Amino acid sequence: MEANIKEKTGKSVSQWITIVKKQNFEKHGEMIKYLKTEHGFTHGYANYVAHKTRGSDAGSHDETDLITNQYKGKEHLKPIYEVILKAVKKFGNDIEVAPKKANVSLRRKKQFALIQPSTKTRMDLGLKIKDKEPAGRLEKSGPFGSMCTHRVQLTDPKDIDAEVLAWIKEAYEGAG
Repeated sequence: MEANIKEKTGKSVSQWITIVKKQNFEKHGEMIKYLKTEHGFTHGYANYVAHKTRGSDAGSHDETDLITNQYKGKEHLKPIYEVILKAVKKFGNDIEVAPKKANVSLRRKKQFALIQPSTKTRMDLGLKIKDKEPAGRLEKSGPFGSMCTHRVQLTDPKDIDAEVLAWIKEAYEGAG
């Protein structure tokens, strides 16, 4: 996107960041609205510049720092993340691990899972599994909204059992 913005608008991302910062917007949505209405941006480009302006995109942070910050005060949950990642990497070499500020997205051609330390005692594993009814530990997506279709609440690495691994694999296969 960064390379295309200059081509489409005649200005670089850093020039747009300067323009947006001069407006003294506090909210992400205000930045998007301004870029779309005043400068004819599509939503995708406006969102990209707004994230860059706020430094809230994953690309503005070191991946290791993003993960470290997710687990501050929740260090005992990190082994759950590590077990999931180790298992998922066995599915294939086409998996992109994309840390964000609050979670880690697992993608193939599209996102199939989100790993998020949601509270001090619980990790939420969001999964995107088409046409599967929630049942038992496989709940409705909850806090993930439309980003995922299901959620599994995890509190211990032992919670990553054969059933959970099968759901992750199903989501992975559906994203290919």
